[in-house]
Amino acid sequence: MSGEFDADYWESHWQQANEHGAGPEIVPNPSLVRETRSLMPGSALDAGCGEGVEAIWLANEGWQVTAVDISTEALSRASERAKDDGAPPGRIQWVEADLSAWEPGRQLDLVTTHYAHPAMAQLAFYERISHWVASGGTLLIVGHLHGQPRHGHHPPVEATVTAASITAGLDVTRWDVVTAEEHTRTLTDHAGRAVELHDVVVRATRRA
Repeated sequence: MSGEFDADYWESHWQQANEHGAGPEIVPNPSLVRETRSLMPGSALDAGCGEGVEAIWLANEGWQVTAVDISTEALSRASERAKDDGAPPGRIQWVEADLSAWEPGRQLDLVTTHYAHPAMAQLAFYERISHWVASGGTLLIVGHLHGQPRHGHHPPVEATVTAASITAGLDVTRWDVVTAEEHTRTLTDHAGRAVELHDVVVRATRRA
C-alpha cells in the first residue's frame, strides 16, 4: 500500500475533483464543530487539510492553524477559498508536505485530521500525529468506518478503521478518551444525490 496514497495519487484526485465541480463537503465537518466548541483556541494542525474547509473554520474561530497537505492542487484551492471566505490574514500557514515523513517541529494544542490517508498504514498515521499534541492538548480524528457496505461512496478498505482500533492505540497512561463514536450521516453531492458517510470520531486529551 505504501505508494497508493502518494503525491501523484492525491494530485490526480484533486485535479479530477476540480474538473467535476465542488463535492459535498462545503461546510466544516460537523464533528470538528461539535468536538472543539468547548476548547480554548490556541495552536492547531490540520493533517491532510484538502481544500481547507476545516482549517478556515478553525482560523475564523480564533485558532492559529498549520494546514498540511501533500497536494499542490488542494492547497491552491484551499488558499483561494480562504481569501473568498475572508479568513483572518496570517491565521493559516499552508504547508505542502508528505505527512508520513514531515514533522511540525513543535507540539500543538489541537491536532486534527478528517479522512486523510497518506502512504502509510492508517492506524500508524494516527499514532504518528498523536505525538504532535501538547500536554493538555486535544487529538481529534474523523475517519472512514471499517466494515460498511461497498456501494455508493466507499473509501479504500485499507483507509478504514473502527473507534476501538483507534482508542486501542492510545496509551491509557497518557490519554483520556473523551469521544469514541461511529455513526452515519447523509450529505448531498454536486449532482443533488444523497451520499451516505460512515464516520469514526475519536477525541482524546493528552494528560499533562
